[in-house]
Amino acid sequence: MSRRAAIGSTLRHPSFRVAAVDMVGTAVGIGAWGLVTGVVMVKSGLPVGMAIFMSLVVYAGSAQLAVIPLMAVGAPLWVVWLTASCVNLRFVIFSSMWRSYFAHLPLRQRLAVGYFSGDVIYVAFMKRFPEPRPQAEQVPYFWGAASTNWLAWQVPSIAGILLANAVPLSWGLGFAGVLALLGVLLSLLFDRATWLATAVAATAAIAAFALPLKLNILVAIAAAVAAGLLMEAVDRRRHKPELVLLPADSLLPPEEREQVEAGDVVPLREERHP
Repeated sequence: MSRRAAIGSTLRHPSFRVAAVDMVGTAVGIGAWGLVTGVVMVKSGLPVGMAIFMSLVVYAGSAQLAVIPLMAVGAPLWVVWLTASCVNLRFVIFSSMWRSYFAHLPLRQRLAVGYFSGDVIYVAFMKRFPEPRPQAEQVPYFWGAASTNWLAWQVPSIAGILLANAVPLSWGLGFAGVLALLGVLLSLLFDRATWLATAVAATAAIAAFALPLKLNILVAIAAAVAAGLLMEAVDRRRHKPELVLLPADSLLPPEEREQVEAGDVVPLREERHP
């Protein structure tokens, strides 16, 4: 199948439209976030051409908003890079999860998945496909969600860049951006570990607010990662796997095999004695 035929097949797939519909609810918040980021980039002194380049190539709203204040105050390059890397550490976790679904794809397609991946896409995809095994409708669903999310970000972001000088600060777009970020954040809080990490990050950011060069952002990120890993380790230590006794000649059912791989079940096979 040619590349054009493959793209057409993906666009016509029902899962592509389902994903687009699933993303409509968050597209408004993403658009507001993108508009704010575009305006802020130009207001901070970034040239229009460089701002558009950053929006299209970086395509990471949280990282862009985190490094723009650092660039505006002339922070060292290593601080800018370290901040962006810390903010985007979550994508390492996302990639490890995508591997269960897209490892069979060619390298070029996997790189494209990495570029278009985003927080809201990840949440919507995992809600739709909680079982980590490849299915035919997963690739069209991902691209439906990714296309919607990319357009919802890039169109308002570039509009904000081009119209930044016509948008007065009195409109309070900064507060709108905060609300958009809160909406995205709340959609990612789904268990005790994420709630704890968020609370720790907020506390650390406020406590370290007086640090120069916005270094309180790095402190908050480091504290949140440490808290999340600690909570995960404690939960893993408290969790005791279930023992399952298997007859000597029986095979492990597929459902229990998945539980064994996840560490939830420990199989014990009976021994046959002559």
